[in-house]
Amino acid sequence: MTNEHFELLVIGGGPAAITMAKELGSRVRMGVIRREAHSMIYCAMPYAVEGLLQPEKTLKADTLVTETGAQLIRDTVTDVDFEKKSVTTQAGNSYTWDKLVIATGAEPVLPPLKGHELEGVSTFKKEEDMFKVASMVEEGMENAVVIGAGAIGVELAQALAARGVDTVLADMADSVLPNLADPEMTAPAAEELQRLGIRLKLGRKALELRAREDKPALIGGVVFDDGSIEKADLVVFAVGMRPEVSLFEGSGLEIARDGIIVDSRMRTSIEDVYAVGDCVSFTSAITGEPAGGKLATNAVPMGRILAANLKGEDREYPGFINGAATKAGELFIGGTGMKEEEAKGHFQVLCGYSEFTTTFPIMPGAKKARLKLLADRESGRIIGGQIVSGQPVTDKVDQISMAIQFGLKVEDLLNFSYSSQPWQSFYPAHNLLVKAAEELSIQLSGPDRKPAVLVEAR
Repeated sequence: MTNEHFELLVIGGGPAAITMAKELGSRVRMGVIRREAHSMIYCAMPYAVEGLLQPEKTLKADTLVTETGAQLIRDTVTDVDFEKKSVTTQAGNSYTWDKLVIATGAEPVLPPLKGHELEGVSTFKKEEDMFKVASMVEEGMENAVVIGAGAIGVELAQALAARGVDTVLADMADSVLPNLADPEMTAPAAEELQRLGIRLKLGRKALELRAREDKPALIGGVVFDDGSIEKADLVVFAVGMRPEVSLFEGSGLEIARDGIIVDSRMRTSIEDVYAVGDCVSFTSAITGEPAGGKLATNAVPMGRILAANLKGEDREYPGFINGAATKAGELFIGGTGMKEEEAKGHFQVLCGYSEFTTTFPIMPGAKKARLKLLADRESGRIIGGQIVSGQPVTDKVDQISMAIQFGLKVEDLLNFSYSSQPWQSFYPAHNLLVKAAEELSIQLSGPDRKPAVLVEAR
């Protein structure tokens, strides 16, 4: 039995925990307790299933923690005593702390449908999920149903189809990627998925998972609310995440539906206890209201900000903006901030569009790019944006995210300074972001806007 004391103890070993180890591991006596065998590059998991990379490549090296000077403890915390500042683990060890950071992440949702316990039913977040699905593909399974058409579901469906698996992608929403972009922006992605041979079942709800008649322990099919039954050797649920906070329920720690409540400095309701990453509940940078934000690109800045504050700085997390992107066939799709229907519950929403090519049109291989920009009519503030393109889009998503974070208005983007090069952009005369802002500016001016008049410059 081990009894150790740490100046800083972290429960969890994901992106936020690794970030904190890099920032503080050499400065304080720090322990990181990780339940999982490995920390993972979760967003690369579908590409391991597809065979584009070895599954082992998605496993992060323990040295990301240990080489910082922090101590990595492979164990599971079973009890936390906030008054005594101590935790007990599954192995019977005890650790005390001066300051505690909770970075327990989130767990995938597996709906309690009839048949959910059948072999061949899985989520897709954990290391064992990836190896299980990859193994079934290697063994030659024929049919799969992926439930949930978000980014992970879309990417996994493509991976399975690429390996010759007859794949159905289903979602209760009427469009793919409903949490990333609006339907008119994701429609081309749906067409791409169908071109790849993926059968879409949108606007439908799974009601029951049925076993095979010859092998009743195995999944055999999925029953949907339209009465149809899709044959399946594998069913993967990619329908969302819930914060992994069960350990702290009833402990006195303030917890909301979305996770542990923290302030902008990552402090919880208990002194010397902090929380970062997917396990926290925080607010939207746009509305100031509680919002979801379970992304590694949120977890890492949280860890960095908390580390800075523990070093004596005073930094605040600005709130969730949730920029994200994915790929469907030959198309790249990204979005950030609020979507149109969501925004209508808070603002008078205006939408501006622009469409150009990813290179000078005269260059070989020029591909289309379409951008949608959302603004609040009353203030002119940018509140969201989406893009679909034949080239990667994260740079544009990040530009819009920055505009949102710093409260830029439509008029600010009209004067946006941009670059141009034949292989990398449209002609210098136009820019996707500026053109969409110009369309918004016309709408902001109202129907009484007068045509421009040339005057003599003196």
